[in-house]
Amino acid sequence: MLTYYQTQTARLLQNPAAPITLYSTTDLTSYINTARGQLCGEGQCVRVIGTISTVIGQRNYNFSGINIGTPSSTGVEGVIHVRRIMYNVGQGQKWMRPRNWEWFDLYKLNNPAPVSGAPQVWAQYAQGSAGIGSITGEGTGSVSSGSFYIDPIPDMVYTLNCDCVCYPISLVADTDPEAIPYLWTDAVPFFAAYYALLSSQTSARMQDAQRMMEYYKLFVDRARKAATPDVNKYLYQQVPDPTTANKIGLVARGGGGG
Repeated sequence: MLTYYQTQTARLLQNPAAPITLYSTTDLTSYINTARGQLCGEGQCVRVIGTISTVIGQRNYNFSGINIGTPSSTGVEGVIHVRRIMYNVGQGQKWMRPRNWEWFDLYKLNNPAPVSGAPQVWAQYAQGSAGIGSITGEGTGSVSSGSFYIDPIPDMVYTLNCDCVCYPISLVADTDPEAIPYLWTDAVPFFAAYYALLSSQTSARMQDAQRMMEYYKLFVDRARKAATPDVNKYLYQQVPDPTTANKIGLVARGGGGG
């Protein structure tokens, strides 16, 4: 898949062959991987049900502790955010209510005598991804961020099933697995070309970069629509609200005759 991205990005940039290449393969690969990470955050197109076990007496848990599989086989590197959490009970699961942090802080942490029991409520605290690996393929450090709290305090070990929006591994070879689904992959070269054109730092190239960004948004929108069934499509995420016109006061005016 990496070769496809490199070829398509070079075509968009009209990047000539050696020895007068304007953009090196190394730079294009870096732009491609950055674009892939941004796409996964915006499009929320890579989803994994990850698991994490609670610790007796512990409220807070890091995204980095969620098991989402082996990156080398799944192509998924880490968690961007958690959408919902359930915990295993018998042969089934029970839903935990999500709350915003301010509510959780006031009504759950503001308690001198907290109780223990099965988890019922959760709230995200630290922002950002799991911080595992580097989507750009550059640098060796990692940032451990992203966390959530639960209440009540666990009285035993529970397995939490987290619906996670994730980001992919950095592509370094054409054989590396790509976690981003088709048609979302078609948007990647446009975002990569946008980054490449920004690096030129000339007014003409900046304008070209903005056009690439517009094409990227077009392809992301097309992928989103293609991923949403026609039947009851308004029940699905990231679809425009059909009542928006009424909410903002736009009323169709029809002609009338006397």
